[in-house]
Amino acid sequence: MEQAGDKIMARALALAARGLGRVEPNPMVGAVIVRRGEEIAAGWHRRFGGPHAERETLAAAREAGRDVRGATMYVTLEPCCHHGKTPPCVEAIIEAGLARVVVAMADPDEKVAGRGIRRLRQAGLDVEVGLCEAEARELLAPYVKLRTARRPWVICKWAQTRNGYLALPRGADRWISGVESRRRVHDLRSCCDGICVGIGTLLADDPLLTNRSGSGRQPVRLVLDGRLRTPADSRLIQTASASQPVIVATTERALAESSARAEALGRAGVELLALPPGADGRGIEMAALLDELGRRQWTRLLVEGGAAVLRGVILSKLADELWVFVAPRRAQGGGEGLPHLDVAELRGELHLPEPAAEPSGADALLRLRLTR
Repeated sequence: MEQAGDKIMARALALAARGLGRVEPNPMVGAVIVRRGEEIAAGWHRRFGGPHAERETLAAAREAGRDVRGATMYVTLEPCCHHGKTPPCVEAIIEAGLARVVVAMADPDEKVAGRGIRRLRQAGLDVEVGLCEAEARELLAPYVKLRTARRPWVICKWAQTRNGYLALPRGADRWISGVESRRRVHDLRSCCDGICVGIGTLLADDPLLTNRSGSGRQPVRLVLDGRLRTPADSRLIQTASASQPVIVATTERALAESSARAEALGRAGVELLALPPGADGRGIEMAALLDELGRRQWTRLLVEGGAAVLRGVILSKLADELWVFVAPRRAQGGGEGLPHLDVAELRGELHLPEPAAEPSGADALLRLRLTR
């Protein structure tokens, strides 16, 4: 019976994952209703502001003409018990006449935090908690961090040559990684609230930093610019709009010393965010930025460069996950003057485990979680 329960919860978790990039800052949740091991209905939270997984699943059962009274619901997260954009799910479960609810993990949100489980038990339902909890926590790690640490999940992403260079010599191909890897980067961007780069990357590459996957969200574009050097004629600023917002994180001193540039950026529709300076007095304090983004309910921040920014975030232990695309090529001539950040060297410095590796076209994608 336990093995069958594992399989049912695994299906609910797979359904929950379909909400990635669509439900945040809400959690991804999936649910399955069964009777004697046979599935009656299934559903997941599809979009922010829409019905939660439990109500989606109950509605699916009604539409199919299936009776759920006395049945069991498997759900990946504790059902909510408060009024938000939708009514409490616990009341819908109770009213439907379900006899048993199996929950993968309790909700760390202080508005729930065990109250949903307690309400179901008070109504006479049999409630089991903890089936496939490790898998649920793995899926919901960014949500859990936002609710407990009140900061977004930080993903550091870069592409490197086999010998650890993040750019190629002048005159070489523009791209280090291949087409498949670049497609996967856009898929990753589509589920993040924002993409962050340092001013050095902006000045060197003039990137757009948009999601060009054709689906998902368009992330906010964020520049770390402690001395306010962002050019008003850069592609990032020229494309700033309500649907493609841009934030320049700087300092009060820089705003005062570069008031004309600040006014030009403001006229272009850029949000200027004043934060404390970094320890070197030049950049901005990343911890303060993460606190601010947490207040804005960002779930995932993607840090894309450059090498100094990535290294600083990782060595400051502010990163939660690494995505590193390693191309089957080497920077020739010793790589003099090229930005360098080798995941193998970082692993040695930080005593990190061997990352999970998977093919990405001709490249290798190394994924490593730093936070569990």
